[in-house]
Amino acid sequence: MSRTELPSSGSDMLTNHRRTFWYAALLLGSMVLVFVAIGRHPGGDPTATTFPFVGRWDLAVFHATDDIRWGPLTIVARALNVIGSGVVTIPLRIVVAIWLVFRRRWRALATWLLTWAAAEFALTVSKAYFARARPPDPLVGTTGHSFPSGHAVAAGATAVALVIVLLPSGRERRRWELAAAGFAFVMACSRVYLHAHWLSDVVAGVLLGSGIALGSAAIVTEVRDVAMRRIERRRAAPVEPQPDPTPP
Repeated sequence: MSRTELPSSGSDMLTNHRRTFWYAALLLGSMVLVFVAIGRHPGGDPTATTFPFVGRWDLAVFHATDDIRWGPLTIVARALNVIGSGVVTIPLRIVVAIWLVFRRRWRALATWLLTWAAAEFALTVSKAYFARARPPDPLVGTTGHSFPSGHAVAAGATAVALVIVLLPSGRERRRWELAAAGFAFVMACSRVYLHAHWLSDVVAGVLLGSGIALGSAAIVTEVRDVAMRRIERRRAAPVEPQPDPTPP
């Protein structure tokens, strides 16, 4: 295998993992901007943000959801609350991991596990650091801090990673990529509708989860390509002749 053939070795997950890495960097960079815009205000007014207009938007959207309250929509949002919780996402992650092991798709498995671990770590650290209070009067039970949204992180990371590890890259996968993005968007909206999170919570969550999923796939593919290049170089290295053990 030559160096020019290496990018095609990752075609089952990504057609161009370097480009995917830059997509991930764009998403995570945007997330950092949201983090900066929110700022750290533990124990204070959750709408008191670094940039006041962000807090005003959060509050405006919070009140706007009361104007569109509708029974069927509330039922759907409550269902998404369960779907995005650990009751569903943890068993799903385990089942997918077992299936990938069974299929011996080790690079996809590494991407899946790295996405899971990185998303949970980043979410836990971020919630503890920002310690943002949740909106008042939630329609569902909530625990822990508000920023960023755990449901939004899980939706972005899980939906994007599912498409990457289960479907081959190419045009046929495009509609599933759009469906994953749509699911993350709907999940994010449902959290705001239920007064479980502020708007900026879910924006940061989707950016974080999606960015980690894309970044994990790109990193795993790059590590694999680097390893393959080293193996090929060792195979191509000339073998030095061994000295003749026969005495003169």
